Amino acid sequence: MSNLRVIRLPSVDATDERAESADPEAESAEPDERREAVVAGFAEEFGEQLVGSHIEPDREVWVRVAADAWRAAGEYARHHLRCRYFEFLAAIDWMPSPFGRSMDAEVDNAAKEPEPAAVQATPRNTGATGGETRFQVFARVAHVHDHDYWGVVLKADVGDGPDDLTIDSWVPVYAGANWHEREAWEMYGIEFTGHPGLRHLYLPSGFEGRPLRKDFPLLPRIVKPWPGIVDVEAMPGEETDVVKGDDRSSDEADQPEDSDQ
Repeated sequence: MSNLRVIRLPSVDATDERAESADPEAESAEPDERREAVVAGFAEEFGEQLVGSHIEPDREVWVRVAADAWRAAGEYARHHLRCRYFEFLAAIDWMPSPFGRSMDAEVDNAAKEPEPAAVQATPRNTGATGGETRFQVFARVAHVHDHDYWGVVLKADVGDGPDDLTIDSWVPVYAGANWHEREAWEMYGIEFTGHPGLRHLYLPSGFEGRPLRKDFPLLPRIVKPWPGIVDVEAMPGEETDVVKGDDRSSDEADQPEDSDQ
């Protein structure tokens, strides 16, 4: 972007904030001019590429942009809004987990995966500003200048399916996004165009699958017979330890068999 301009956001006096916080009704009635100015700035700069926004007064502002405006949105936040402090970048899979949410779920401890149709029929919650795709990326950056701290969360939909996950890298804008994008690539399979070197951060190089995708098998929670099992022992406190295929107690089993020799 050329002809950079800095938007001066309205400041809020700390004394006024304390006075308003004492009156919940007055606080809810007052508009959040600072965050409304942030949304207005994005709307002016990106037009239809601003897909959605949400303001929680005096707390947070969310801005969702089209995928092809993702890097430009980061540049705008850094150079125009002076949000030069990078906090984090992450990805999320909004698909309801086919393996349930707790050990009370019907599919837990099941030997087979649930039907995909049942998963697709589950309502999808995509958080503040919504979303049209299963996967999203989001990041938070902050303004920390002149003793005036506030931040903005940016979001974007990614891809049309789990095999088409590509979005521009933020590394040219915020160098600190490097390892965050490596983690998102490793755990979700999202390709960040322009990243200097997507490679494993936590997992071994030969690892298969994307562990943070909702459809990644949670093997420790799926009960399957172990083919190598030989002995079946009683629980602690039982009188005897039974050997599979033998009705004798363990003490009897340890005695040598009688021999005619």
